[in-house]
Amino acid sequence: MKKNILIFSALLLATTAVAQTEVTAGVMRGKDYGVTYLLPRTEIEIVLQTTKHTYTPGEFCRYADRYLRLNDISAEPEEYWTLDKIETRIVGVPDKENVYFVKLKDKTVAPLMELTEDGIVRSINMPVSGKQTAKASKAEVAEKSIDPRSFLTEEILMSSSSAKMAELIAKEIYSIRESKNALLRGEADNMPQDGAQLKIMLDNLNLQESAMTEMFSGKVKDEPKTFTIRLTPKEMKNEVAFRFSKKLGVVANNDLAGEPYYISITDLKTPDPSTAEEGKKKLEGVAYNVPGRAQITLTQNNKKLFDDQLPITQFGTIEYLAPVLFNKNSTVKVLFDTSTGGLIKVDRE
Repeated sequence: MKKNILIFSALLLATTAVAQTEVTAGVMRGKDYGVTYLLPRTEIEIVLQTTKHTYTPGEFCRYADRYLRLNDISAEPEEYWTLDKIETRIVGVPDKENVYFVKLKDKTVAPLMELTEDGIVRSINMPVSGKQTAKASKAEVAEKSIDPRSFLTEEILMSSSSAKMAELIAKEIYSIRESKNALLRGEADNMPQDGAQLKIMLDNLNLQESAMTEMFSGKVKDEPKTFTIRLTPKEMKNEVAFRFSKKLGVVANNDLAGEPYYISITDLKTPDPSTAEEGKKKLEGVAYNVPGRAQITLTQNNKKLFDDQLPITQFGTIEYLAPVLFNKNSTVKVLFDTSTGGLIKVDRE
């Protein structure tokens, strides 16, 4: 992911006077030299990993029980969904109500500020983009479509009726199974010379058996799908987070065809030590978030699927790093959590 790294000029190191970096809320003013950054606000992200299953009945599904003893084979096509996994986490999005401008005065030491591509502050004097490695994308292997009729003999293809064809195909399936058993027992007329050759022969027989069996049992195509739901946190109790239907998959919250999954969010109201000085606090330094904490519970049919505490920016406060930390005689490295805007690490060289 391309990162937006803004590096202030360091050509002023030759001066002897010490000045501090000024930080003001808002956007760039006139010709002032500096950078605008944003603090993030927190959103709760629910990631649903689902699978769409499409069942296509086999050509000879009516004879599945008679010839292969396969019970409960449906003759009707069907489409259904399964909910395989639920992940609950937090993400940071730009908070346009908390925009700050870092201005460099003359004779100041210029810090290196790194921002995300959304403009959220990531670090000061601590480049981290180079440490992130892009995950190699895995090429999706296309499912190979096999025509089971390509394995049928002339006698089978020339059958006068569907019932007769189904009978002959079933006999061919049983013949394949006997050949597999003979190979595994070492009783085949033409035994392979080594294990690799045996594996190739068994794989081919398995492929033929599977393709012809699907002419009776039908085939299910599985198509994984991921849905992402974003919620802006606020105190709530048993509100519908999403709905899921086995027939339709993820549906709208007001669609009663889906079964509801409920979410509860409780602000734990973490004590703020700076509350007493709130009236005296003035805007100075580099702003950062001190997130509060919330208890997040996700339930379905009174069963807890997720129950944990997560940091929530909106339930916390904003604090400031003193400008003196970034003067000429000090090189401070700061790493921020881009999901909450909170401090992760502060180091001094």
